[in-house]
Parts: sequence; C-alpha cells; structure tokens
Amino acid sequence: MSFLASAYGLLLASSEPIPGLKLEPARRAADVTVHLGTMPAGLDNSSATPEIFYRQHGPTPETLPNLTASLIASGAYIRLRYVDGTEFVLDRAGRNIWATWPEPLTLEDTTTYLLGPVMAFVLRLRGIVCLHASAVAVEGQALALLGPGGAGKSTTAAAFARLGFAVLSDDALPVLERGEAFLAQPAYPRVRLWPESVRALYGTDEALPLLTPNWDKRYLPLDENVESFQPDPLPLAVVYLLDERREEAGPEIETVTPAEALVALITHSYVNYLLDKAMRSQEFEFLGRLVNRVPVRRVRPLAGAEHLPGLCRSIAADFQGVVGRAAAQGA
Repeated sequence: MSFLASAYGLLLASSEPIPGLKLEPARRAADVTVHLGTMPAGLDNSSATPEIFYRQHGPTPETLPNLTASLIASGAYIRLRYVDGTEFVLDRAGRNIWATWPEPLTLEDTTTYLLGPVMAFVLRLRGIVCLHASAVAVEGQALALLGPGGAGKSTTAAAFARLGFAVLSDDALPVLERGEAFLAQPAYPRVRLWPESVRALYGTDEALPLLTPNWDKRYLPLDENVESFQPDPLPLAVVYLLDERREEAGPEIETVTPAEALVALITHSYVNYLLDKAMRSQEFEFLGRLVNRVPVRRVRPLAGAEHLPGLCRSIAADFQGVVGRAAAQGA
C-alpha cells in the first residue's frame, strides 16, 4: 500500500505515512517514491568501490564526517550517509529515495533529513533550484526570507504566521521559472524551530510539540488556530536577505544591486555543497535571470524577540511598496 502526500511541489508515494505531511487521494502518478526501511535490491552485492564526492567534516579531524556523499553501483545511485547511521540512496533521476536508520532512531528522526536536505537534493537532481529561504504569502504573492543557518528565517516566518500571514515554506524554497515569472513552491505545513525561538514567540519551550523523541527541536503546525499554510505556488515578488541583528534603531531595509544579489543567492542556495559542475552552471544562469527580475532587499533587524512583530510589519510594508512601484512602472 502506498501513502500519497505533497511536499515542495512534488507528489510523494511512501510505504508508510511521512510525519508532517498530509495524506492526499490518488489523483495522478507520484513524482517520487520513498522506500522506507529498505535499500535497492542487489545494492549490497555491488563490488564497485563508492566514489566519495563530498564529506562534511565533524567538529575535529578525528571525528567521523557529519555527512558523506558518494556515487555507488557504478554511478547509478547516490548515497548520503549521516554520522548517526541514517542512510539515503537516490537514483540519478530523483524519482526514488530509499532510507534506513539504526535503533534507537525513529522515522521522525529520519524525516528531519528527508524533508530537509534530502528532498532539496532530489529537487536539484530534477533540475529545480532550491534557496536556503523561508517564504510567506502577502496579498497573493510570495516574499522570501533568505540567509544562512541561524539568520532567523524560520523564526521570522513563524512570527509572520502569528500575525495571520500564510507560510509557503520553511528553510528550503524551490523556485520554478514560468515565462517572465518565478514561482515559489509550497513545502509542507510545519515550521521547525529551536527551543530559544519557541520561547521567544510563545514564552515557553513546551508551547510546541517536539519534532522527534530524540531531539530538542520543535515545530509549529500550520493550518491550526490562526497559523496557516499556503498550499499553492505563488509568484515570487521580493527576496529579503536577513543580515546580522543590531542593537541600534531599526530595522533597516535597503536595495541590493543585482550583482550583490547574485552572490547572495548563490551563497545561500540549498545543498549547494552537493552540486556537480552542470548543476552549478544551471543554478548560476537561473539565479542570474532571477535577480534581474525579482528585487532583492537587505534587512538589518533589531536584536531581541520583542522586535519580531515590528520586523514582520516593516518587511510587509516594504514589500507592498516595492510591489506597488513595480506595478506602477509596468502600467
């Protein structure tokens, strides 16, 4: 039996329900099949030596790599092996994912990888550029919050949700080019938050459920209470680059030139460490077109959780101004 659910604009079929995804009726063939708890038949019998193409080093040279990526079975598959023993194998077309994990890890633990870097890499294999960004819906269009890990993308997206804005994506944002427009794709109805972000937004860690029984990260379920999820793609209208938080008056929002924007988007594309030469070339050309059509703005937020609602309102007001000016110029 297969369970169907959508994530990142793709329909997934899995051997059991994937935590965080809402089941859907069978309306069309799945884009990706997720084989949980198993590996491709005959893979263990392959005598070919894996070709390692990426290692993400641990905290010291003596520790095991956090992630090892390799080509296996003469390049027919890509293996992603994490330091905790969780392992994924992908076919080169991005149509199948196999996943295994050791005890005492759970399916919920495996899903933190699956719905993050693994699905982002599947998108890359399918030719879809994915930004390290969260996205929020404002008046029928999308604004993206771009930045490195720890920049506050997820926290700011959750703060937008608390103000009544629908969230498209958290942390990983696929973008498709359709004619002159770029479409931001919805991810799935959760925002992942560290305990300090939960405390900042809700006053206590216990306000939100744990992602897994083995980790202290939590999640905001969307489509519940005032928070909501945007399930359909929206035109990407403005990208906001989250800068370092500051103590002075603010927040400050300013224009970023296309050249600066291109460097920022390349730097903060998702799983860019796994791209081969052809993928990097395709990404460079795609992002070059994007920054010439979609404004990129730099935000310097104020430090302190008490400023989050004001930051969201400032970004939303700036967004409406940028979109309004673009509409007036195009009229």
